[in-house]
Amino acid sequence: MSPFRSRCLVIFARDPIPGRVKTRLIPALGKDGAAAVYRQMLQDTIATAAQAKATRHELWTDSRDGGPLLARLAQRDGMLIRTQCGGDIGLRMQNAFATTLGHSDAVVLIGTDCPEYDAAYLDEAFAALEQQDAVIGPAADGGYALIGLRSLEPAVFEGIPWGSAQVLAATRRRFARLHWNWLELPTLHDVDEYRDLLRFPRLGAIAKAAAQDRTHE
Repeated sequence: MSPFRSRCLVIFARDPIPGRVKTRLIPALGKDGAAAVYRQMLQDTIATAAQAKATRHELWTDSRDGGPLLARLAQRDGMLIRTQCGGDIGLRMQNAFATTLGHSDAVVLIGTDCPEYDAAYLDEAFAALEQQDAVIGPAADGGYALIGLRSLEPAVFEGIPWGSAQVLAATRRRFARLHWNWLELPTLHDVDEYRDLLRFPRLGAIAKAAAQDRTHE
């Protein structure tokens, strides 16, 4: 199989508005602390994504303009901003793949909740798609931190129990039902709950500093 002429890396991101991001961290960190953690992960993810060997980088946001921080980061790294559309996360990912596979041979999609991405991991995902129908980066919580496709089948995203520990298992079953070949990359860890921060002391320190700043206001 010849190398792909075009590779698109899609980053799903949210405008880091306190109270709207990392809501499961809010009971422990407060709105500002949770937003500070997300803001750092967002900046780290985009910086990492910019280093990946993709021919196109697209930042898909939860609002039309993405907000000032996302707009600045996209401009800095030459990323196109698009708006997520659809209902649940499955439909939004499906719509993103439908759009990007219209102009790219291979598409890899990531979120901004995983501090363990590096450029080599993203490049490995694209390399896998040279031979496989799909690639997936399992998350330790039973979901996935990355998914890559060469073609779109809506069944990959429809009826999946999003937000549960069964997402990865359900997606594997869909791949098998489609008779697809796929590769699984090493398992990564997301940050969703407060206990997840114990694995990432730098993010915990950022949350603590944000809480202290709030106290001193």
